[in-house]
Amino acid sequence: MTDLAAAREARGPELPPAYSLVPVPAGAGAFARACRLAAQDGAGTFVWSPGEETLDLAVVLEPDEPLRTARRAFFIGMAALLDALGSVAPPEKPLAVEWPATIRFDGARLGGGRLGWPEGCAEDQVPDWLVFSGALIASKRRAGEPGLTPGSTSLEEEGFAPEDGVRLAEAFSRHLLRGFVLWREDGFEAGAATYLARLPAERRGLIGSAGEIAAAAEPGFAAALRSPAWLDPQSQGPRL
Repeated sequence: MTDLAAAREARGPELPPAYSLVPVPAGAGAFARACRLAAQDGAGTFVWSPGEETLDLAVVLEPDEPLRTARRAFFIGMAALLDALGSVAPPEKPLAVEWPATIRFDGARLGGGRLGWPEGCAEDQVPDWLVFSGALIASKRRAGEPGLTPGSTSLEEEGFAPEDGVRLAEAFSRHLLRGFVLWREDGFEAGAATYLARLPAERRGLIGSAGEIAAAAEPGFAAALRSPAWLDPQSQGPRL
């Protein structure tokens, strides 16, 4: 990494005025920190936790609808994360979503998104806040031989530069704002288009044109957003 790139990473991402940057040490857990700050600091709080092994970020949202439908914000967050990856990634590397929250890069698991909301919030109650968080494997150097973790990949393995973590966070912040504008002006499908396009066709049918979830997916959907399949429950980072 060049001195300029190292200085940029140390400074953190430059975000649009709608956000308030909260940098935290690597491994501190952007999701957990954002959930703790959400009630006090409010919408636009952007927690940034770069590290050699994991790129970890989270943003606080303030919905104006009941929790059951407010969870649609997850799809906008995922679309923004995918758009950010697509804008920075080396060319001709396919991105896909494994329902509902795992991101696969060139066929291998890279990380994904998750959603948090206040404990005890009823489905028909407007939550005081939501937290969308994304975590990606930055490097697997400490995971041992590549053959030990064949199902996953990392930004480093896929040709991303060290400074691309900052670029990804900046791109995500812009795409997230754009996604919500598109949702408001052109409908849910416009805001979530990238996410929907990356889903397998049979899973795409689980989401209606207004973002409603089909009954077939409803029972486990909320739990899969809060504790997604890509998450290692011990490290609270992406599974290797």
